Amino acid sequence: MPSQSRLQRVMEEDDPNHWFHDVINADFVQLHRLAETVYAGKTEFQSVEIIRTYGFGKCLVLDKKIQSAEMDEFIYHEALVHPAMITHRYPSTVFIAGGGEGATLREVLRHRSVEKVAMVDIDQQAVELCRRFLPSMSQGAFDDSRVELLHLDAREYLAKSRRKFDVIIIDLTDPLEGGASYRLYTQEFYQLVQSRLSPGGIVAVQSGSCTLGDLNTFVSISSTLRSVFVAVFPYQAYIPSFGGLWGFHLCSQQLDPLLLSTEEVDKRISDRGCKGLKFYDGLTHRGMFCVPRYLRQELDRGKAVITDRKPLFTH
Repeated sequence: MPSQSRLQRVMEEDDPNHWFHDVINADFVQLHRLAETVYAGKTEFQSVEIIRTYGFGKCLVLDKKIQSAEMDEFIYHEALVHPAMITHRYPSTVFIAGGGEGATLREVLRHRSVEKVAMVDIDQQAVELCRRFLPSMSQGAFDDSRVELLHLDAREYLAKSRRKFDVIIIDLTDPLEGGASYRLYTQEFYQLVQSRLSPGGIVAVQSGSCTLGDLNTFVSISSTLRSVFVAVFPYQAYIPSFGGLWGFHLCSQQLDPLLLSTEEVDKRISDRGCKGLKFYDGLTHRGMFCVPRYLRQELDRGKAVITDRKPLFTH
């Protein structure tokens, strides 16, 4: 670890343009020393940058926010995908909303029970850029014969489709005002998601920051999910490149991830042929759902339900 004086010298002498400023919230900025900008541009829906940092390797940056970093993306994607997949006894059909870099898809496809995955990401250009510049994240997942990749609005797709899914994974960018995702955080959208679940199905939702002092998005999403689903389970994982704890929810009408012992989780991982996991196992599964007291208290206080008429926007 460099001394404080050496770190100060590096920051003072280095070109400030060689530091990527990731604004975690209005009061917290995380700096990443920049090795190179691999790509920078705009699509129809968002700005896209692919940068290489010294600390986290290549990173996908959408609308100036880091979405995935080579060094630790496995934590986020394993935490998002596997608790839902393992809680379901035998998931064969899966729907993914978002997830453009392909890492969520990669984790779903580890499960040999999966027969069909419909992945819907509205931004075709962003997906193609990830396939070109970040192949280590998808690891060939887009070429799997079980995958149907569609570039549509996920809400419109679910509204028009009558397909049912065992597992639905919501892996969206933050609900920015004027962005492509904010209508996919509302009560109306979650009602639509619930209607597309197979009997005994389960939903996983990435739910924003769980860092103390930055809980509004997470608690608002939780309140909204609880207005739709009978069983809602918040959980969290520490993602270093995100600057803190990150929140998720599992939702269903009947399944309970806490009923699974560590041994049963490990058995299901083995039976499904899920090899190469670096973050998730039976012990981790149990630990993620043991959220701290301050967070439980905030969840008990709750927030107003997010609706189409009163959407949630992050800044």
